[in-house]
Amino acid sequence: MFTCKLLRRVIIGLLLSAELLAHALPSEPQAMLVASDAVRNPGQAFRVTVTLTEFEKGQQVDTSTLLSYSKPLEAGAPLASLIRFVQPLRDAGKLLLKSGSDLWFYDPATKASLRISPQQRLLGQAANGDVVTVNFARDYSAQRVRDETIQDGERRDRPAVLLRLTAVAPDATYPSVELWLDADKLWPIRARFYTDSGRLLKTAYYRRFQTQLGADRPTETVIIDGLNPQSVTIVRLSDYQARSLPSSWFQRDFLPHFQPE
Repeated sequence: MFTCKLLRRVIIGLLLSAELLAHALPSEPQAMLVASDAVRNPGQAFRVTVTLTEFEKGQQVDTSTLLSYSKPLEAGAPLASLIRFVQPLRDAGKLLLKSGSDLWFYDPATKASLRISPQQRLLGQAANGDVVTVNFARDYSAQRVRDETIQDGERRDRPAVLLRLTAVAPDATYPSVELWLDADKLWPIRARFYTDSGRLLKTAYYRRFQTQLGADRPTETVIIDGLNPQSVTIVRLSDYQARSLPSSWFQRDFLPHFQPE
């Protein structure tokens, strides 16, 4: 009888251990980066409203509203993104397309689509590459630096894992990035973006996590200039919607024919 009870306990223990391992977070740096990407980017076609607000010394100086449409064009492929400018009126109807390694800007006034750089500023501290869906795991090689406790974007202490990201894709927005992930959930908490020479370009805080399209995601990013901390841009994401989006929307030749919903 004792042997049977002991055997049952061993079996139960093994089953519980297997269940815990199945739900364990990845510890290999690149896998952690993949998990963090999945927090920021839904793995399905969707639409989201993007609001950019620029502040100087605490005073609002500019704002812009965009509609972002994203879709994986192939199974397992990074999301392609089409951005439509809504406000201000002077920019309404302009389009920004990220498909593969290409980034295009289309102006309906000139009927011309131009290849542009992801590093080019869109508004305040937000670059073109900051508003399209970014796949860090595709663009960067990750190295685990250390575990530490940091303050998040809401001034709370959080156990975190620091990853150092080095660009491996020629179209990566930044040459190198320091990325802090929540140690328990691998949510992105903070990032620092650097130039080739190692100069700090800006710091971003990911905050206001909400359940959107089946997962908790950051709905606000605070971007602070690396030289002037009084220059701040807030990127807000709202009104997530799962959508069925035609693949033709994400082709450069289709830009002149795009019709808003």
